[in-house]
Amino acid sequence: MKRLISVAVTGAILASAQASATVSDDDFAQLKADFAAMAARLNSLEAENANLRELSETTVNELQVAQTDLAVVKKGNSASSWAERIKVKGDFRYRYEEIDVENKDKRDRNRIRARAALIATTSDDTEVGLGIATGGDDPVSTNQTLGGGGSTKDVRLDLAYGRWQATDNIYITAGKIKNPFYRPQKTAFMWDGDFNPEGFAGGWSSDHLFATFSGNWLESDSKGGNQQFSWGLQGGAKFNLGEATLTAGLGYYDIPTKGKNSFFGDDDDFFGNSFECSDPDDLSTCAYKYDYQEVEIFADLGLSLFDRPLNLFAEYVQNQDANDYDVGWVAGANYGKASGKGTWQLGYQYQDLEKDAILGLTSDSDFAGGGTDGKGHRLSGAYGLNKRWKVGFTWFLDNEAGEGNLGSPVSYDRFQIDTAFKY
Repeated sequence: MKRLISVAVTGAILASAQASATVSDDDFAQLKADFAAMAARLNSLEAENANLRELSETTVNELQVAQTDLAVVKKGNSASSWAERIKVKGDFRYRYEEIDVENKDKRDRNRIRARAALIATTSDDTEVGLGIATGGDDPVSTNQTLGGGGSTKDVRLDLAYGRWQATDNIYITAGKIKNPFYRPQKTAFMWDGDFNPEGFAGGWSSDHLFATFSGNWLESDSKGGNQQFSWGLQGGAKFNLGEATLTAGLGYYDIPTKGKNSFFGDDDDFFGNSFECSDPDDLSTCAYKYDYQEVEIFADLGLSLFDRPLNLFAEYVQNQDANDYDVGWVAGANYGKASGKGTWQLGYQYQDLEKDAILGLTSDSDFAGGGTDGKGHRLSGAYGLNKRWKVGFTWFLDNEAGEGNLGSPVSYDRFQIDTAFKY
């Protein structure tokens, strides 16, 4: 195109030269200046046109690169979406333990506990969980004692559930689930921390009120003739009292065990509860003497003392079906919280749990040897080495076990040192 413009300009100049005989010198000079300006303008347009062609080619290349990057991003988003939907959490604990029971040799042992859970968010309002833990089939312990020449240790199914968040305030879950009931300061007084019920639960909560219902199969298979279903309902409220917060509530649990055989362990394992045997020489005829219609009252007061959290708590329970030894209570305090490097906590509680106050199968597996029919003190403390690692101790001091069943209680002490990690 530049060549054509040059020819046109040259022709115009020649034509102007032929006409110069009749045009004044000034007009001719002006004509040449106009042609020169036109030629410069055309050259400028040609340069701009070349730049536009180069820019167009660059834009096409950039578009191709962008399309490639977009595909990579989509692939990455797909992978990150999976990672966001799947969460893994768990913990590991190493424990040294010493047990001193009256009229028995002192016992010490080393134990481990490891738990891991895989939780998948399948949609905005549903999740599915799968958890495994060390331990055998004990419903209230996931510990494994070290020894046996380095033998491998058992790992069992600890959680398996589906959960639907029906609304912001209502949920429903089913399977082998985490205990849904509120426990003041996570006390194991009524429910051991390792006890994961099997059945279903639902809950509702607001800013100040909450309610929980759960149905639990102690045995769901009718084949063995010991099929039994239990249920519980708990409700409470949270109050602000100036700088303090009070959580208080009531619970009722209906566990119809009367006439039923032991649900776990040997035929005479009733975890401190009363039982009767139609044939004293045949333990398979032994059965629970009472149902457990448990009425619960609890309170948990949280405040601050010297810039550290202080919690005071108490819980009371009474079995409506038993004739005697039917009451249990606990009261205690926790000060501080081991939640990071250099942080610490101390705790104390006293409890008295008569033999038929609650179903012994679900209660603390460590206090007074486990189950019901025990009373005494519990001291604890912990120190945080970092956000996810702490060391601590628990001392079950001057526990007395078996007053209701033995007539004369047996002295029982247990001391534990733990180091625990979370991930």
